[in-house]
Amino acid sequence: MPQDLSAVPWPVTTPRLSIRTAIIEDGDAVWQIRRQPSVRHWMTADDSDRADFAERWADPDRLAVTLVVEKDGVLIGDLMLMLQDAWSQREVRAQAAGTQAELGWVIDPAHSGQGYATEAARALVEISFGPLGLRRVIAQCFADNTASWRVMEKVGMRREDHAVRESLHRSGEWLDGFRYALLADEWPRG
Repeated sequence: MPQDLSAVPWPVTTPRLSIRTAIIEDGDAVWQIRRQPSVRHWMTADDSDRADFAERWADPDRLAVTLVVEKDGVLIGDLMLMLQDAWSQREVRAQAAGTQAELGWVIDPAHSGQGYATEAARALVEISFGPLGLRRVIAQCFADNTASWRVMEKVGMRREDHAVRESLHRSGEWLDGFRYALLADEWPRG
């Protein structure tokens, strides 16, 4: 079972997009997207401060799970593909190691409404179940982030959890959260 993304032949292309591993030089373009109020409202970190973002972007652990999405050579978003161990009992823990991934996506609002997030998310699922050989993928979002959970549903993920007021938003409100998942044997290849 691969424990990193090196098993994937990068870049991965879709009919309209190219997806590759992120590099430090992508930071400025990603920050331009993530600093926008409509994007940062849903992100786990407020990326309005350039220096703070640059410090977090340069973290090798972050870059190891980050991909970028390009359209005609222009960076239009970033993705997360974080390999994880499935929950297991102690006696079978080794068999659960590295068998699933958490997925995430951000697309520049200037390119929203054109299906790019869904296309990129489908590619993440295909990478997960193809070259990485994973058995399960998950994705999570605030319940109010309709665009995100709609992408999850468009790629065939099922809602497994609706947690009531379990996530504290930086606005000070406790918000509901959704968790979606998909198993490899549920994914229609091709």
